[in-house]
Amino acid sequence: MKKSSLLAVAALTGSAAVMLAGCAGGGTPTDGGDGGDGGGDAAGRACVILPDAASSPRWENFDRVYLQEGLEAAGFEVDIQNAQGNVNTYSTIADQQLTQGCGVMLLVDYQGAAEAVAADAKAEGIPVIAYDRPFAGADYYVSFDNVEVGRLQGQTVLNGLEAKGVAPADATVVYMGGDPTDGNAKMFHDGAVEVMEEAGITAAAEPPGVWDQAESQTNFEQALTSLNGQVDGVWAANDTNAAGVIKVLQDNNLQGVAVSGQDANVAGLQNILLGWQTATVYKPVADEAAAAVEVAIALLNGEEVETDAELEDGTPYIQVTPVLVGPEEVKDVIAAGDASFDDVCTPEVAAACEQYGVTE
Repeated sequence: MKKSSLLAVAALTGSAAVMLAGCAGGGTPTDGGDGGDGGGDAAGRACVILPDAASSPRWENFDRVYLQEGLEAAGFEVDIQNAQGNVNTYSTIADQQLTQGCGVMLLVDYQGAAEAVAADAKAEGIPVIAYDRPFAGADYYVSFDNVEVGRLQGQTVLNGLEAKGVAPADATVVYMGGDPTDGNAKMFHDGAVEVMEEAGITAAAEPPGVWDQAESQTNFEQALTSLNGQVDGVWAANDTNAAGVIKVLQDNNLQGVAVSGQDANVAGLQNILLGWQTATVYKPVADEAAAAVEVAIALLNGEEVETDAELEDGTPYIQVTPVLVGPEEVKDVIAAGDASFDDVCTPEVAAACEQYGVTE
């Protein structure tokens, strides 16, 4: 294989850019090859499987669009499908894609389903990119610096406690993590715990991790009951979980609780502007998708990618930089196009949008 070098993932005005050097010499996108039963054209075909549409709106609204546009602009055929939260559907999609032929597979894992798909792909000599979520058997992992995401979430809780005038060592903090079948959930947890426990926080309660608003709401309600209604902070692993927590806080008229999040989704941005959520970790999807597209293009061109980081199992890891967003930074997310003014600044949020300079 020809070799190219992934030189850096750098923060640029609050977003990250990936530079892939030496990719020009790999031939045209549809040069021959035995990419599976689909024939020669399979060598220029990128197969992508997204996990669901419920855990985050990002998959369909952003990742699908950016990946499709980036790969098609480079001249490659793209097949992007969504497993809709079903491991059997995930497997069926993969079988269909592999039958048609793939030059590269880019997989977002769902409850471990990507591992078997990766094994099948690699048996056919097809390189596999783990996108956003890690899994065993991938050739490359492209995601944000997920331990740093957790650290930013932990710092969010500390910032919220400081604003409330509560010392970390005295605070009642509930940990609301993500689904443990998602390899990123542990990294988020480890980063957040590192920061919070170093400051003196001990978890007062830690329900099972999920990526589901309704379950998060139920779990937090039970935790709050066990704590006799006392809570100063909540480490919530993403904005969807945070929304479930916030519904319980609102029902109990508990304002001023430090609440973290992740994804900068519409509900999260609104909760931040209205003071129910302290901050979110913004992960510019366009930057992550661009990094994945660069790696996919190199592999489709028969080139090898070198990286500067790796997971514990040795998988090469392309890291993109996350950004902490509080009320003052909501306008930056909208300006970047990862949320719309009309969706965020609804009538009940309009005054807060004006206060924090959020404009169309």
